Amino acid sequence: MAAHNDYTPADYRHFDKVAVKRALISVSDKTGLLELAKALSDAGVQLVSTGSTAKTIADAGMAVTEVAAVTGFAEALDGRVKTLHPKIHGGLLADMRLVQHENQLADLGIEPFQLVVVNLYPFVQTVQSGAKGDAVVEQIDIGGPAMVRASAKNHANVAIVVDPGNYGEVIQAVQSGGTTLAQRRKFAFEAFSHTAAYDTAVAKWFASELETAWMSAAGQSSADETKNPGFDSKFVVEADLAQVLRYGENSHQAAALYKVVGDGAVSGIAQARVLHGKEMSYNNYVDADAAVRAAYDFIEPAVAIIKHANPCGIAVGSEASGDAIADAHERAHMCDPISAFGGVIAANRRVTLKMARTVAEIFTEVIVAPSYEIEALQLLMSKKNLRVLELPVNFSRESLEFKQISGGLLVQQPDEFSGFNTNSWKLVAGAPASPEVFADLQFAWRACRAVKSNGILLARDLASVGVGMGQVNRVDSCKLAVDRAASRSRGASAASDAFFPFADGLQILLDSGVVAVVQPGGSVRDPEVIAAAQAKNVTMYFTGERHFFH
Repeated sequence: MAAHNDYTPADYRHFDKVAVKRALISVSDKTGLLELAKALSDAGVQLVSTGSTAKTIADAGMAVTEVAAVTGFAEALDGRVKTLHPKIHGGLLADMRLVQHENQLADLGIEPFQLVVVNLYPFVQTVQSGAKGDAVVEQIDIGGPAMVRASAKNHANVAIVVDPGNYGEVIQAVQSGGTTLAQRRKFAFEAFSHTAAYDTAVAKWFASELETAWMSAAGQSSADETKNPGFDSKFVVEADLAQVLRYGENSHQAAALYKVVGDGAVSGIAQARVLHGKEMSYNNYVDADAAVRAAYDFIEPAVAIIKHANPCGIAVGSEASGDAIADAHERAHMCDPISAFGGVIAANRRVTLKMARTVAEIFTEVIVAPSYEIEALQLLMSKKNLRVLELPVNFSRESLEFKQISGGLLVQQPDEFSGFNTNSWKLVAGAPASPEVFADLQFAWRACRAVKSNGILLARDLASVGVGMGQVNRVDSCKLAVDRAASRSRGASAASDAFFPFADGLQILLDSGVVAVVQPGGSVRDPEVIAAAQAKNVTMYFTGERHFFH
């Protein structure tokens, strides 16, 4: 008997569309099952199914053949063995382009399948529920992945569907005469991606179990894990291609947007809905993500305006203004109106008509917010070149963030302000800040997190008035912040993302009229820096933590 790879092209019958006469259905997730089964039955497709799937179809009054009736072998070992049989896998793997395969099926009394609908046992959900041991092991699917992989390999003849979201396409294909090769190839890609993610989840669980067993044998407890806070032995990211972008950071670079799926996926800027405007670019997404993160560093109504991943302005709005989010935007824009031209705006509250009116007067690439007033959205959508994005209702950020380096990945916990308080701040110079100045110091400390290092931010009345970012020394960042603030630096409060290694950078802030400073401290020259603040009778607090951002 010839091996499959011994056949020549002349041995094959070539066809694109495959009519669906027989379908194998075995699903754990029964979303859309009955609608699919009815459409297939109405089209004259013979349904073969297993266990609870067959019962669900039969209870709905549709004809269905149990797998056991096909194999002549009852389900065994508590359902562990049911589809692992030649009469099933022969029907999945037969290459019907070959007359020899068709003849062999006839000799063996096996009928081919043209459609397979399978999704796997809920392993990930079981782990997330807190189940342990054998309860998790029993959710490791064996027959399901075997059917999925067999059908995907044989996509020249079989359409394999693992996602209920594709049922509509399948129904339409069946009603129009069959699935096309392009469809079957796409479904095969999704199928292999699905089983790869499933196997990865199983492997990660086993790795966690082995690590727990090792720690137990070594006499350690979870309290000893401070050096490894949640880092698995493997870091795996599963993502689906969402969109090929026009280009990357520059026009000669290809780029695409992928959306993270599977274990650990969250709803972030990648899942935001584009309500209006041109397609998002690579740089648009980078800046939109930075803007959203900056705005959501605050609990209060806040707006951040970002350009090249750096803030042109950040502000918290006043409820006394009658429209806090519009107030926040207006004062954020005032920080650096020149740089804000062509920037990206993020708000952490619903965009009002008043805010939209201000935005509409300024050339802006992107605006992103959790929601929009109807009139505000209508106005913004009248701006042809403005991209309007709406964040997902369940917007959140990942518990771990990563950055690619050559040959690997760097992974870290995000720099966040959850549980933010000033109890650990230490007054090292000057008198305690007044409530108003202390509020500005807290604002500046939060806002400075969004500034690329070395970062300096000056603030007045809960709004940035000068930003110095991304310089290779802190002196230049101080000069830049003061220069952009101009006369507004007098009476302002300042935040530095890291300590002052010398007093020279601080001196620039002091000479400009800054009245209070917050910084991490920790330099060997802290006494020199403190003395400079004391000489100007300027209040200075040490936080004990820094906020580098590269």
